[in-house]
Amino acid sequence: LADEELGQPVTLPPTAVAPTPAEMREVAGIKGFERARKFQAMNMTLEYNREWNFPLRGMNDRQLLAAAEYARRIGFLDRMINTSERTKSEFNFRQRFPTPYLSIVQDKSAEAGITPAWAYGITRQESRFVQHAKSSANANGLMQIIPETARIVARKIGMTGFTLNQLNQIDVNIRLGTAYLGQTRDQFNGSLPLASAGYNAGPGRPAQWRRTLTGSVDGAVFAETIPFSETRDYVKKTMANTIYYELILNGRAPSLTQMMGTVSP
Repeated sequence: LADEELGQPVTLPPTAVAPTPAEMREVAGIKGFERARKFQAMNMTLEYNREWNFPLRGMNDRQLLAAAEYARRIGFLDRMINTSERTKSEFNFRQRFPTPYLSIVQDKSAEAGITPAWAYGITRQESRFVQHAKSSANANGLMQIIPETARIVARKIGMTGFTLNQLNQIDVNIRLGTAYLGQTRDQFNGSLPLASAGYNAGPGRPAQWRRTLTGSVDGAVFAETIPFSETRDYVKKTMANTIYYELILNGRAPSLTQMMGTVSP
């Protein structure tokens, strides 16, 4: 938003040179990464994260980029994002904002009438693309869908034969998640900040927060007034994610100011 106000284009930084074979061999031999792989296979998430993150301390940018690439090669997209985000002067935003399952996301987003960039922005924030992620609130899969919400959305879109054990299937989870995003956006007359807040906190809460306004405000101002710190942070991050995904997928980004819009009582 500051860049827009200053008239500066929002762009991605130049992509760093890919890791060399020697750099890849170095990170592939790190014992902590091997232990992380074993903990991940045992579904011991805390230990998996700790074992992966410990060797990252003190790494320079080249080592971090190589470690992020190694994480990608072994399917740890969450660790790839976390590792790549630590670089200070060399960057690879395709590591930071990956686009797995691209054809599915594009197809299901089109069905739901939303942009793939927003769907990715939400998914990145929800699960870091961990297929079997499960939250303390019993939200499941890539787009972290609560079972009761899944049942309601499945009925609305005519998804016959749906069962809860399908929630971790990639295509099913993305179909339900994008459909719910589209429905929530429509509930809020196309407002992405309100819909994003509703996806995180339930649509009833942003509707309630909106009613406390005394007049129309910029979407960015509304985001800063959200009383739940988690949801306030969530809205800002998902909107920023969406801009980066627009740049990655389309080579240009819409105005974030326009995307945030205005929120009225």
